[in-house]
Amino acid sequence: MPTLFPDLRIDARAAYRTGVLPSQTIRQLVEAGHISSSVPIGPEQIQPASIDLRLGPVAYRVRASFLPGPGTTVVKKAGELRTHELDLTRPAVLEKGCVYIVPLLEEWNLPAQFAGKANPKSTTGRLDVFTRLITDYGTEFERVPAGYRGHLYVEIVPRTFSILVQAGTTLNQLRFLRGAPTPSDAKLSELHGREPLLYQGDAVLGEPTIAQGLWICVDVQGSPGSDIIGYQAKAHAPLIEIDKLDYYDPLDFWDPIPRPKRGYLILNPEDFYILASKEKIRVPPDYAAEMVGYDPSVGEFRIHYAGFFDPGFGYGSNDIRGTRAVLEVRTHEVPFVLEDGQRVGRLIYERLLETPDRVYGPAIGSTYQRQELSLSKQFKRMPLSWEGEA
Repeated sequence: MPTLFPDLRIDARAAYRTGVLPSQTIRQLVEAGHISSSVPIGPEQIQPASIDLRLGPVAYRVRASFLPGPGTTVVKKAGELRTHELDLTRPAVLEKGCVYIVPLLEEWNLPAQFAGKANPKSTTGRLDVFTRLITDYGTEFERVPAGYRGHLYVEIVPRTFSILVQAGTTLNQLRFLRGAPTPSDAKLSELHGREPLLYQGDAVLGEPTIAQGLWICVDVQGSPGSDIIGYQAKAHAPLIEIDKLDYYDPLDFWDPIPRPKRGYLILNPEDFYILASKEKIRVPPDYAAEMVGYDPSVGEFRIHYAGFFDPGFGYGSNDIRGTRAVLEVRTHEVPFVLEDGQRVGRLIYERLLETPDRVYGPAIGSTYQRQELSLSKQFKRMPLSWEGEA
């Protein structure tokens, strides 16, 4: 039964006063009506430390990306910029290179102490579909201010492939935060000492680089059992229907990248690549992690669009020695050389209020728990080796 004072129950149960909300607390917010929808919210939407958000029945094609600012709503601003509307009560095509604004099914009436931050889902990022959450009167993307009441919207820009979606499709997800605990490199080092966070093969990485987060490196050598180290998206590929799984032939959409003879890979500007981290990552069940996708200190490229790593990723029940991060890579302006083992990004770890009642893994339908180099789940599995086309 919902309670009139859900915050009191949360206070009594939580191990900490600040942090990321776990699955059971998100469920309480739904039960108490702080998250609502005209279409009931299903249990499959609630993840270990986030909730999946669903597209509503209409999309607005607009001329440009925007933030509404403190003086207006998203729908009013979209009305000024829109070229036409799409009916998402039936499958509709979102064309690559175009900007769409879609009101989400979920609405918010958050308690004053809770804020939110959003990210694309892993599959969305691997398809190079750029999404950003927007709120009415918002001044920044991917953030829901504390105590927000109102509608949520998502900006969608397919970058490489046109996609087919409909109302109810999930492209992005949102985490809730209580307070603003400051990530600490010292605490991250202590955590790695207790619960190894990075593995090299099956061995714990003894001295990881920790500087404003946990740094990871790119793998352009691949594994001994495969001569494929990545994938480069084809420029003129077919349409992808988001809800079809294990369906498409990868070679219609991707060019496999064989192991480079000289140990480095040259990225073409604005091309889209799927690569993997050198290390295997672990996220203990009482933590959530987020990849910093763009850091100009290591080069003018972006290595991650879908940055959330759930509690239990690469960890399971303390029986998995890490899982590689799949990197969605694009360089801008000029060609860029990636060397094997080059530092490319960093993970920020955030404590949960308490351990979630469901963690990342097959038991809750997670797709990428033991992944190596993996395309999104719409594609059939690629062979481990490739000799090129005749």
